Amino acid sequence: MKFYYISVLLLALLLVLIGCSKDDKNPDYVREANCATVKADSNTYILFVRGVMNASCAFGGCHDASTAASGVNLSNYAGVKKAFESQNLLCSVNHGKGCSPMPKGGAKLSAEVLNRLACWARDGYRE
Repeated sequence: MKFYYISVLLLALLLVLIGCSKDDKNPDYVREANCATVKADSNTYILFVRGVMNASCAFGGCHDASTAASGVNLSNYAGVKKAFESQNLLCSVNHGKGCSPMPKGGAKLSAEVLNRLACWARDGYRE
């Protein structure tokens, strides 16, 4: 009988240890952005975000208006805002867990650019 209780206790302990695995969720990129030094007036879609999208995402064969790979068009404000609001774009450009790393086949965007993109979202997607 004693063996039974010890076995049950050990099994319960094992299940607890298995259940306490590391959290594999991606961070909240917008909430964790450091926007203290990012000037919102110059961190708008027209003055900053559009240039990043055009250089890294919205060109032929990728996320331009005619190709719109995976249904994502990053060649205009509405498409970029939609991709940001779904959190998929920030996850991809940050090479987050479970997301397709973007730009596809290219280097990850710099930490400064990634931070400014997250700040743009935090500031309300200013056009």
